[in-house]
Amino acid sequence: MEKVPALHLEDVRRSYVQGETELAILRGATMSVWPGESVALIAPSGAGKSTLLHMAGLLEHPDGGEVYVNGRPTAKLSDTLRTAIRRDEIGFVYQFHHLLPEFTASENVALPQMIAGLDKRESTKRAEELLAFLGLGKRLEHRPSELSGGEQQRVAIARAVANAPRLLLADEPTGNLDPKTAGHVFETLSKLVTATKLAAIIATHNLDLAKRMTRRVTLRDGKVVELE
Repeated sequence: MEKVPALHLEDVRRSYVQGETELAILRGATMSVWPGESVALIAPSGAGKSTLLHMAGLLEHPDGGEVYVNGRPTAKLSDTLRTAIRRDEIGFVYQFHHLLPEFTASENVALPQMIAGLDKRESTKRAEELLAFLGLGKRLEHRPSELSGGEQQRVAIARAVANAPRLLLADEPTGNLDPKTAGHVFETLSKLVTATKLAAIIATHNLDLAKRMTRRVTLRDGKVVELE
């Protein structure tokens, strides 16, 4: 195991104001996620799963504490630097695939690479290799509307890791899928984590899938608690 975790949250706090009430969601959340490790985040709605993922993905600033990405503190960085880290080192997968409907599977995966500066030929080649690795080698030229729900999510996963991030954050990535398809998509995620030494946090309500991950954590009173 590498000496520096891909992600480390240290005493992270986050509150929101609703009317005249301050609602504390995270109250000193601390956790580390290491390369090659998949962590299931299991907690009821309203417990703060999305807030924790937003903190980890640098989408929001913590009110207190620190978020380290590959050993680098980020809480006091400018928005420009935080955006650069998010673009280069963090991949996101959501419950809905958010693929661009007018582009093919291959083009959807190539686009983030081209935005990052890779030329079209190399971007397309890497996109095709990734999709083939995820079992979609025969679906490269299909648009999202021509793909099944499971295939759409696998394309979304390929897009999330196209720029070789160190950290993958997934928010209920199988929430819209039937159990069999969800299992296939999870296998895809597991293969990627193992093959590329990604660190992954996957928020899920699917306890069967959670049991197959490296670790399981939950949120209690705004803090991260390890589960058996």
